[in-house]
Amino acid sequence: MKLTNDINKYIFRGYDIRGVYPIDLNSDVAYTIGKSFGSYVKKMGKHRAVVGMDNRYSSEELKKSLVEGILGTGIDVVDLGLVTTPMYYYACIKLENPTGVMVTASHNPKDDNGFKIAFDERGNARGEMIEEFRDFTYKMNFASGTGKLFKYDIRNEYLELFKKSLSFGSRKIKVVIDPGNGTTSIIAKELYEMFPIDLEIINGESDSSFPNHHPDPCVEKNLEQLKKAVIDTKADLGLAFDGDGDRLGVVDEKGHYIATDKYMIIIIRDIINKVSKKEFLYDVKCSKSLSDEIEKLGATGICYRTGNSYTKAKVRDDNLPFGGELSGHVYFNDKWPGFDSGLYAGLRLLEILSKTDKRLSSLLDGINNYYSTEELKFPSSDEKKFLVVEKIKKYAENMGYNFINIDGVRVNFDYGWALVRASNTGPNITARFEADTLDKLKKIQEEFTLLINNYNV
Repeated sequence: MKLTNDINKYIFRGYDIRGVYPIDLNSDVAYTIGKSFGSYVKKMGKHRAVVGMDNRYSSEELKKSLVEGILGTGIDVVDLGLVTTPMYYYACIKLENPTGVMVTASHNPKDDNGFKIAFDERGNARGEMIEEFRDFTYKMNFASGTGKLFKYDIRNEYLELFKKSLSFGSRKIKVVIDPGNGTTSIIAKELYEMFPIDLEIINGESDSSFPNHHPDPCVEKNLEQLKKAVIDTKADLGLAFDGDGDRLGVVDEKGHYIATDKYMIIIIRDIINKVSKKEFLYDVKCSKSLSDEIEKLGATGICYRTGNSYTKAKVRDDNLPFGGELSGHVYFNDKWPGFDSGLYAGLRLLEILSKTDKRLSSLLDGINNYYSTEELKFPSSDEKKFLVVEKIKKYAENMGYNFINIDGVRVNFDYGWALVRASNTGPNITARFEADTLDKLKKIQEEFTLLINNYNV
């Protein structure tokens, strides 16, 4: 391991540090980022950092190098070992130490890896915070010292947190869970068996090659095995989790995918009369079905920018009882400490079902339905993608369209909307379209897809 300033600037993304191993991230880069992180937080008066890693094949090597770098600045390190990202979050809470790094690339392909970094109580670094850290790293003006290394096992305390946060009814629910061979594989079976449910597990072995499907539970094609298992076993529902365990995907008893914005409707309907503050956060990708339902319930909806680092901080800072985003991150802040856990989000749904005779699909009865696309990805270089979005913003201005640009450009029509934004996790432009009829959806999608393709040349 050695210090290097040969670091691809594009690994410093909107929510985290992320790149391809060993091209963008290797031992030298991880060591250098560790030295930079330790030096950076030392200037802030910090003395200790919490570090965890997911089950990716490169995580052990990168974590070791990262830790060596941090220790070499005089900052102590608490090493959690192999944990889900939510386990890392809870360890930071229990240790009363918000400074830390989680080695993970979340739901990205198996050869990717990265670092979710937190300097202080503000939570995961994002936007300008990461840009400032990037610039600090390239200056390579690092501190020296000899930090101490400690080991800490958060597992039992994490399991206890679930026991205190859930109360099941008399109905025993049958569920199929799919960890997707990701990091939730290390704890999902033990955790779910603590509760009075009938449990089936597929793809439950930890395997960083992700041999069965890509571990992104909010892309419907990744749920085909789960859908089949739900139907074959006559289960009440299926739950899937992403690579590091902070996101959830849901399949109902009919084998139909329930998008996160629809899941949020079910949760808000359940807690609306149990919370005093009736304000709920959702991101710009979410369907109008959700905002309509919040309004029907007499509550206030807060449309916010996409990104786990942003949405979680907003729920915390505004002390909202619940919030989430279409990508599968949801934040319970009622009887749970506010961080995103796919395993907990799934259990909250099971808890609701255990107290009713209704089927999961019927819990969405009465909502306003719209036609929408999945989140569409258009490959674009990290240099070009922001320019394309800016051109679409200019187009919307010239057309006199009603739009918001809190995160990319969301153009609102009387009958639907179009969203175009630069991905903060990869070299892509992402888009989503929605309308009250299929013909109108096609019209919106064709207009903005043509723009993206023309500007993205």
